[in-house]
Amino acid sequence: MAVAGKGVVAAAVKPIFSRDLGEAKRRVRELYRAWYREVPNAVHLYQLDITVKQGRNKVREMFMKNAHIRDPRVIDMLVIKGKMDLQETIQVWKQRTHIMRYFHETETPRPKDFLSKFYAGHDP
Repeated sequence: MAVAGKGVVAAAVKPIFSRDLGEAKRRVRELYRAWYREVPNAVHLYQLDITVKQGRNKVREMFMKNAHIRDPRVIDMLVIKGKMDLQETIQVWKQRTHIMRYFHETETPRPKDFLSKFYAGHDP
């Protein structure tokens, strides 16, 4: 019994937008610049309790979180999501709380092991 396609080892996957890593990086830079330019408008429009510098630092942090990714298809998907998020921000389809969710790292993580819970005074 013969298996169809047995001679084919691996099929080439069609890229989403970028043909190579260099083109994907160019798209990321374009998106980063667009976000960087939009931060002052968003701070004013949404009446955020942050400075423009804090907003731009958060944009940089969000981009650097995915700096280790090298697959152009994954990068393209992240760029698409970033562009959709930017459009929602520009068109005011978001509310103030949606923007401020990015700035909640001041919450302390809950203790996980027994001694940490004991020292913190948790009694589950």
